[in-house]
Parts: sequence; C-alpha cells; structure tokens
Amino acid sequence: MISRDEALALLAEHGVQGSLLQHSLASEAVMKALAEHFGEDAELWGLTGLLHDVDYPATEQTPERHGKDGAALLAGKLPDEACAAIEAHNGEYTGRQPQSRFDYALRCGETVTGIIAAAALLRPTGYDGMEPKSIKKKMKDKAFAASVNRETIKECTQAGLELDVFLALAIRAMSALPTAH
Repeated sequence: MISRDEALALLAEHGVQGSLLQHSLASEAVMKALAEHFGEDAELWGLTGLLHDVDYPATEQTPERHGKDGAALLAGKLPDEACAAIEAHNGEYTGRQPQSRFDYALRCGETVTGIIAAAALLRPTGYDGMEPKSIKKKMKDKAFAASVNRETIKECTQAGLELDVFLALAIRAMSALPTAH
C-alpha cells in the first residue's frame, strides 16, 4: 500500500493544491475518525479520504470520469475496496453505486467537510464549541454551502451512524487539523 508521503507526492503531481488539498486533508481526518469508530483500518481509510479527489484537476470538466480515473490511477497502490470506494464516492456520475460501509463512509465523510469548514469560517471561535445541532441547522439552509449535497451527508446512516454522532465525529476530526485553529 502507498505511504502517506507517497500519497501527498501523488496529489502534488496531479495538481491537487489550495482548497482542494485542504478538502483532501479534511477528508483524510474524517475517514480516520470513522475507521477508528468502526474498528477499521485507520491508515487505509485515511489514505482513501486523502486520495479520493486525486483525479479531480484532470476530470473537473468530465464528471463521469471523476472517481473512475482516480481508481484506475490508484490500482495496485491501494486495495481494491479503497479503489471501489473512490469510484463510488461519485456514483451519480460513474454509475458505481455505494455498497459497503467503506463506500458510504467516504461519500458522506468527504461531503460533510464542505459544510463544516464553511460553518467554521463564520464562527468567531472556528471549530471550537461547534456542535452537531449547528451543522444540522446549516444543512436546512439551502443557500448556505449550496454545493454541498445534504442527502449524501445523510447517507451516514447507511454506514451505520446516526447523523448527530457522525457530525460530532467529523467536527472533532476536522478541529484537530493543524490549519483548523
């Protein structure tokens, strides 16, 4: 399996930088927290979160390729189930629907980062003191972080987590990021 340093180098090589890199790091943190919660392989889940958008700079204009190209690029570098989750995270376009807990965890885990990060930017204390109920309130406001798919976030139940528990795990994971404070 690819190392984290190799994964970061691969992201750089494929033009993942700026806000997309921050999203990738946040997705890694959330996926690690989810893996720890479920007793899964935190290194594997974290790397999958980190690398799930490795192909995005090249596929931004061809959404049906996003996830497929990433899975192909990562074949042999990550286990098959990780590549499958990467393809399924964009199942609306790739046609590969999520099937496993891992698939659903990546879909909801990477999606929730957008609304949590946006909410933190508006708070004077950032992530400190952020609670699931405030994110749930933001989810009801369709104009707030409008590009974030609320239904995908709610797929956390398919992974085996109630929404409040999932949001608390994600907030805690993101608040621990070096750039979060």
